[in-house]
Amino acid sequence: MKKLIALFAVTGFLTFGMMQNSFAQNDKNAEDPAQIEQTDATQVEQAATIEDSDDQIQQGLHYVLKEKFIQGGAVWMTPILLCMILGLAFVIERIFYLNLATVNSQKLLSKLDAALKSGGVEKAKQVCRDTKGPLAGVFYQGLERAEEGMESVEKAVVAYGGVQMGKLENNLSWISLCLALGPMLGFLGTVVGMVQAFDEIERAGDISPTIVAGGMKVALLTTVFGLITAIILQIFYNYLLSKIDAIVGDMEDATISFMDIMIKNK
Repeated sequence: MKKLIALFAVTGFLTFGMMQNSFAQNDKNAEDPAQIEQTDATQVEQAATIEDSDDQIQQGLHYVLKEKFIQGGAVWMTPILLCMILGLAFVIERIFYLNLATVNSQKLLSKLDAALKSGGVEKAKQVCRDTKGPLAGVFYQGLERAEEGMESVEKAVVAYGGVQMGKLENNLSWISLCLALGPMLGFLGTVVGMVQAFDEIERAGDISPTIVAGGMKVALLTTVFGLITAIILQIFYNYLLSKIDAIVGDMEDATISFMDIMIKNK
């Protein structure tokens, strides 16, 4: 899973780098006067029409985000972007893991009941080995101690169930960290930007609306991007929590049914 997280993070960094290079190339091409040949009035008009069309395309969401990112300053915007990329990498890893951990508990219990009746404990163990997910692992640990009595089976199920529940919550602390750091870095950038704006006012010796508005605008951009990062990660974080709660609840109910099956087929 750590390799998967690293893969998602590297992919995000490379994608962002390629987008930046593409934007820089587009800006360079747009500013190159040699690309427009002033041969006659018709060609000039066609070139102006094409340029206006390109400007409209560039004024899309991605171009606006790139422009605001640069205005906010790379020193403060880059850490916020890193928090979003890393947080989303952990989110994607958890979604994959939790989806693999979700099984049809009733179907698994039915197979175990049939296996215990027809082939005993060994056949039931094979059913658990052929089934993916933490629930099958919990049942397998209980079947391993079937010969020691129901009390040993129950202790094994409870102990290993706690281990599996802990694995479900892996990396949630890192998502929470990225969720908290995003807006905190944004607020810090805003405060520093406001201090710099007041320094410019002091150097100018006059409270100019242009200086004040420009400085405040740049300062507040970091807060905006920080809050966007927090909103996105918060939605996924709550989704993961609800998913984990559903899996844990299903495991607890299935464990009770498993003990009933074991007692019935002992």
